[in-house]
Amino acid sequence: MEGASRWATFDCYGTLVDWNRGIAAELGRLFGTSKGEELLAAYHSIEPRVQSENPTASYREVMATVLAEIAAQAGSELRAEERDALGRSLPGWPVFPEVPDALADARRRGWRLVVLSNSDRDLIEASLRAIGVPFDGAIVASEVGSYKPAHGHWRAFYGSTGADAARHVHVAQSHFHDIVPANDLGIRTVWINRLGERGDPPPTRELPDLRGLGAVLDELVPAG
Repeated sequence: MEGASRWATFDCYGTLVDWNRGIAAELGRLFGTSKGEELLAAYHSIEPRVQSENPTASYREVMATVLAEIAAQAGSELRAEERDALGRSLPGWPVFPEVPDALADARRRGWRLVVLSNSDRDLIEASLRAIGVPFDGAIVASEVGSYKPAHGHWRAFYGSTGADAARHVHVAQSHFHDIVPANDLGIRTVWINRLGERGDPPPTRELPDLRGLGAVLDELVPAG
């Protein structure tokens, strides 16, 4: 692969696929919709710790561990057949509606697209099929042995593509998992700030969703 290419890397869940909606729906099914917001907040809090403590665990294992902790907090019994409920449901999590057109536009502009995901190979492949736009690659936590915000995904990306960091932009929704480490590595970023959050350090650019992404990418790294 040519380092002269322009590369856009993406987080998937939360950025391209509606992670909150997918998790919340399954938590509601298991524990009741009345506890949905509370349990979703608990999931957000617990998952980074589990990933940090178990960097070589598969994402299915991470989700199962977090789900068991949430069940314990909720005082609910989690049946053995539901332990992998989140992993089973993930391929059906919805794609944000503007995503396919925005990614197709970036490709038409000459950008090469790669996903850097805190997930497993089978899960990301299912989600990329749902998105329906070709990607040039996908790097997943279960194959690099670490979870973002650790830097393993970016090291693997540069090692496998030979990409020029000056012609690379990282696009993501999570400030904690993606914008902070990309900034540490000197990578330009576009923060897809779907939740209207604030975060320091600031990204290179900020958008509320992926609409208009192609023009922003071209502004950051012009063609030619």
